[in-house]
Amino acid sequence: MAKTGSSDVAAPQPRAVAELKKELQRLVKAIVEEEEEQGGDDRRRMQSYEEALRALSALKDVSFGGNGGGRRKTTEVPEHFLCPISSEIMKDPVVLSSGQTYDRPHIEQWLNSGNQTCPKTQQVLTIPATLTSNHLVRGMISQWCSEHGTVLPSLDDDNNIDELNSLLKKLSSSSPMLDRKQATRELRLRTRRQSSFRTLVGQNPEAIPGLLSVLSSSAHDADLQEDAVTAILNLSIEDRNKKRVGDNEEAVLLLIDASSSGINMQTRSNAAAALFTLSALDSNKIKIVRLGAMRSLVGLLEHGSLSAKKDAGSAIFSLCTVRENRAVAASEGAAVVSLRMVKQGLLVAESLALLALLSSYEEAAHELAENGGVLCLLQILRESPCERSKENAVVVVHSVCVDRRRKLKEVREEEDLYGTLSDLEHVGTPRARRKAAGLLDRLRKTGHNTHYSC
Repeated sequence: MAKTGSSDVAAPQPRAVAELKKELQRLVKAIVEEEEEQGGDDRRRMQSYEEALRALSALKDVSFGGNGGGRRKTTEVPEHFLCPISSEIMKDPVVLSSGQTYDRPHIEQWLNSGNQTCPKTQQVLTIPATLTSNHLVRGMISQWCSEHGTVLPSLDDDNNIDELNSLLKKLSSSSPMLDRKQATRELRLRTRRQSSFRTLVGQNPEAIPGLLSVLSSSAHDADLQEDAVTAILNLSIEDRNKKRVGDNEEAVLLLIDASSSGINMQTRSNAAAALFTLSALDSNKIKIVRLGAMRSLVGLLEHGSLSAKKDAGSAIFSLCTVRENRAVAASEGAAVVSLRMVKQGLLVAESLALLALLSSYEEAAHELAENGGVLCLLQILRESPCERSKENAVVVVHSVCVDRRRKLKEVREEEDLYGTLSDLEHVGTPRARRKAAGLLDRLRKTGHNTHYSC
């Protein structure tokens, strides 16, 4: 008789599967209870393990048809290997007093969030809840992964969890100051080296408040302050942490304070870098400026070390990609400070990019006009080998001069002597050519220009 299906394995009987699962759950619970007993009977415990393994083997044969005879093997992960919270295969299964098994990091996150019940049964748990490693299920998962060519999830994260919990305990305000300093330094180093550890720290509800507590009490300890700020910077590099840190108003305020009054320049620079990293989210951009960061960042841009200036400038530019923040930056003097840096030859390309954003605001355009901005930028147009810098420079000149006849005179003199705009109109970037053409058109309309052709 011809076969009508793709497999010669009889369909499992639902009743048999349900009974075997029920028996397996009973045995697992018995093993957990025996593990918790002081001075338990090792022989009885071993017998329970063997019975559970036999039950698992029987369940596998009923469900999957065994491994022999050329029968088809399924790659579907058995349901009892999946964490009920994450629906992912468990790497460190643990049992609650309710008898339910969960993956350790997910049930710990559940409990650390203030929940006092078993997620699956809603049974109220004792406080603190006891988590017992389920070695039997871990062994079953290991065996199943081996048979099906699946890589068993690593337990490396478990070591990270233990280490993090230890560091957070030392970070507590009740710990000696030496322990707090050591823990903060270690968090700085670990979050710099390891992405998975940054994610783990961000997920722990105690970690960020712990670092903020250290930072708020570090006003007279330069090393401790720098370590705390840098650890927060490292955490903010991870995309999933940007919202966690940005949503914490205290974190943003402490970073703003550190950027303006940090004990050493490295702390101030790293605080600005942290604000820049957080500003990758538009929602954070608005909040950071609303909480007063712009004044601190402009101050650091003006008075900081070269590295600090770069971090501050990057943060200001990122914040100003949201239009409503540009008026705040202009009112805090960011345009004048950036122009001064261009004149000094410091971070010229970065400063010109920021000026191009700010010059559309009348306050910034006026300050640039009154502080020799046009002549400086015309020199950039004439001498700079960088096309992007020329583009940003002509954008600024256009904003400053298009409605200022007195400043147009400076542009006309430049054009009469060097033909700078005419050259740019033909060889610049598309945006630069448009702005150059607009200025030339404005010069034609004001008259007194016979030297150049358009």
